[in-house]
Amino acid sequence: MKLSKVILAGTVGLVSLSMAACGGGSSSGDSSGGGQQTVFKLAFNQTEEHPQYLAAVELGKKLEEATDGRYSIKVYPNEQLGTQTDVVQNLSNGTVEMMYIGGPVMEGFNKDFIVYNLPYVFDSIEAQQEVFRDQELNDELFHSLEASKNITVLAALHAGVRNVYSSKGPVREPSDLSGQKIRVQQSDSQVKMIELMGAVASPMGQGDVYSALQTGVLDGAENNETVYDSLKHDEIAKYYSYTKHLMIPDYLLISSKALEGMDDADREAFLALIPDTQDMADTGFLDFVEESKANAESLGAEFVEDVDTAAFKELVQPLVDESVNENDARKALYAAIQEANAAHPAS
Repeated sequence: MKLSKVILAGTVGLVSLSMAACGGGSSSGDSSGGGQQTVFKLAFNQTEEHPQYLAAVELGKKLEEATDGRYSIKVYPNEQLGTQTDVVQNLSNGTVEMMYIGGPVMEGFNKDFIVYNLPYVFDSIEAQQEVFRDQELNDELFHSLEASKNITVLAALHAGVRNVYSSKGPVREPSDLSGQKIRVQQSDSQVKMIELMGAVASPMGQGDVYSALQTGVLDGAENNETVYDSLKHDEIAKYYSYTKHLMIPDYLLISSKALEGMDDADREAFLALIPDTQDMADTGFLDFVEESKANAESLGAEFVEDVDTAAFKELVQPLVDESVNENDARKALYAAIQEANAAHPAS
């Protein structure tokens, strides 16, 4: 069965399926007493308050109902199963069956994912969502890892607008970043981006950032407001500056063998739940941003609005041009982004 015919490539959902490498998964007696229940695991690197976590829990309830108890979901937040880099390897070999992952990590498996991770490519959330929900556009990319890595991309989701925060002071222009050690995600494009913006790139897993900020190994990081507050980085790095340099996605991944291991009816029931999960996650994310910002401000964080984003955009444009022009597939994705930006300009 060709997975691309059954996957809702543009939907955004949050779950975690736990099946064994053979596609089976851990089993126990189900709640109805009618046989074995397959327990799905979701690996997640954020907290229980995150809207993606809450959406995953709700999806698990609906999945159990839709399959008459044959499947359930166990969500593992806070990097309990390891960093994203570790978990995606486990997903590939079948010891973990589902996860959320930040877009830049995917570049290590197929460099064409870089297009959606480039700085300043999306002008608005609406433009990003239009692109991500275009199944025909994303079909080849989202199924490109099935044969080589046993990984299927079920969905891409909005994961906020990323900005720079620092313990050293506001970042209003590139010179303010000079010499600062800034954490980025573990990908070549993210390292190059922050270096072009003027900082020293320090790629590392999310779980190590707080202690690195606390000890001075890092001067700052870049992320959205929800991560800044929920991981308590606002306790140490008090200056959050709206560089607005990234609007990269999170992806929902599943072991291709695990998905194939479901019977047709249960697979279809699972996939049918993803659009509602997407709506819950996206709406919750936007609300969570406002809550996170208010809480960070109550702790003394300063949100800096008067940032010369045009100066930063100019500095990183060579990275965009170089990356997009690498092949025709990337050019097509980038052209679709520009069409969406024209239809949904920044407000």
